[in-house]
Amino acid sequence: MSKDKSVFFLKVLVFALGIGLLTLALAGMAQPAAAVTPPVAQPGLTIHQAADNDACLSCHNKPDLTRSLPSGELLVLTIDKNHFSDSVHKGLNCTDCHTTITSFPHPDPKAQNLRDVSLQFYTICKTCHEKQYNLTLDSVHQKALAAGNTNAAICTDCHNPHTQTQLTDSAGHVLPEARVSIPTVCARCHSTIYDQYKNSVHGSALIGNGNPDVPTCIDCHGVHSIEDPTTAAFKLKSPQICAKCHTDPAIMSKYSISTQVLNTYVADFHGTTVTLFEKTSPDQATNKPVCFDCHGVHNIKRVDDPVYGLEMKQNLLKVCQRCHPDASANFPAAWMSHYIPSPTHDSLVYYVNLFYKIFIPTVIGGMAIFVISDIVRRLIDRRKGAKHA
Repeated sequence: MSKDKSVFFLKVLVFALGIGLLTLALAGMAQPAAAVTPPVAQPGLTIHQAADNDACLSCHNKPDLTRSLPSGELLVLTIDKNHFSDSVHKGLNCTDCHTTITSFPHPDPKAQNLRDVSLQFYTICKTCHEKQYNLTLDSVHQKALAAGNTNAAICTDCHNPHTQTQLTDSAGHVLPEARVSIPTVCARCHSTIYDQYKNSVHGSALIGNGNPDVPTCIDCHGVHSIEDPTTAAFKLKSPQICAKCHTDPAIMSKYSISTQVLNTYVADFHGTTVTLFEKTSPDQATNKPVCFDCHGVHNIKRVDDPVYGLEMKQNLLKVCQRCHPDASANFPAAWMSHYIPSPTHDSLVYYVNLFYKIFIPTVIGGMAIFVISDIVRRLIDRRKGAKHA
């Protein structure tokens, strides 16, 4: 075959190959595109969030997913998908909090132990909860943390971000089920106190019966701005804390408890002195008793409890002898408890008070009438004398 013919056939072959490739390309363009199923968003999530969280949970929903830390501790990485979807954070993207996770495999954690992991992550809470986070800065927990106590409570010790359910209603009131669970949250660090509280008059009613009238931990100590309860300032204002419930007629009437606890306390020597200290020297300690000096702190019992109740004369005497070691058996009888004298409570004192309420105004009123009438008589006599002059 000549050289010219070879070149001609080569050109024809290349042309035919080009036509074939073009035909295949056009045929492919004519075919309908393969259907792509978009991710289905969960309630409260955008499609982007659902896709992101589903990608994360495809691994993190697996049981027994752990990672070893330099300390030898195991970091549990399993996130229960169902629990997370029931949590208050279900509307968030995983990467909203885990901002350093941008690829897979993830970078090695810089934490040396499990506590380091928590300490590195808890400040993220400020992004959405700035008000609550700022309140913690002056709390006893944060002060302890700043002083070097790495075991002091932080946000994630109380609120598991992957399982935390709703705690308050739309008005900001703590939900009944949340109130019952609060002591068990505090018990993670304060287990000894929890054991005392759960057997007290308050704890047994709340934990055992879910009674919404009794105080839970945060009612006395606060929520995020928890104060140091060992300070003089806290002790001096503690009667006001107790008074929040014990002067409420709606609550106290259910249990036939006097609402005069604060008034009767402030009126006696102990309360007057404590009130004076609170107003003039709130940081100065006083040896005068406040409510919890007599009733206890977390282990408060019913006043009619046969073993510890203060209605039992021998129990009250023991309490009085803490400050008055020479007190005799009749010493507690001088105290009228937290009841205003009435025909049924301390009737003798009630009738003596009633007598003086009548007697004193009568005497003073009579003297006033006598003095006024004497002045009037003298003025009249003076006018008569002037006329005769």
